[in-house]
Amino acid sequence: MTHSDAAASRSHRILLLACGALAREILDLKEANGWEHMDLTCLPATLHLHPEKIPDAVQEAVAMHRDVYQEIFVVYADCGTGGILQRCCENLGVKMLAGPHCYSFFEGNDRFAQIAETEFTTFYLTDFLVRQFNAFVWKPMGLDEHPELISVYFGNYEKLVYQAQTNDQVLTESARAYADKLGLIFERRFTGYGDLEHSLRDL
Repeated sequence: MTHSDAAASRSHRILLLACGALAREILDLKEANGWEHMDLTCLPATLHLHPEKIPDAVQEAVAMHRDVYQEIFVVYADCGTGGILQRCCENLGVKMLAGPHCYSFFEGNDRFAQIAETEFTTFYLTDFLVRQFNAFVWKPMGLDEHPELISVYFGNYEKLVYQAQTNDQVLTESARAYADKLGLIFERRFTGYGDLEHSLRDL
């Protein structure tokens, strides 16, 4: 098969260009719903530690894949880019996931907008962040070497909400332990996949 034949045969497929933090959830949704027409490629989850780099990374990835795919869907919310990612996607002519961040679209953007004003002292974790708590929270904040900084970083927080995408008792107990570690009230809120699933289903 020539390159042009391969491109033609795949032109009906959709590429999901996603944050690495969502890889497991997207693969689970693909399998559960039989979305075999969707391919997944992920950018490093560590980009969340440097959100200013996300738009350029997305632009490079879209340029790399757009000759092969008829449609590319960017599975990122704004994620701290201050609207720059949205403008980047508009300029590229690709759609992206709605919402300010993953906590919002997992909760459901409409519901999150309603509760946001009453939860500004809430620290959120998702399944991914519970699994990667040390790599994405504890160590980047320097709490592994200076636990005394917990009161500096989290002194104005009141509770930790674990937005659970799955019913996993091990993750729940880990999230509870992290809440205790940070001195916060613990709440588990089963959100499932929220607007992530709805958006992919609409494709």
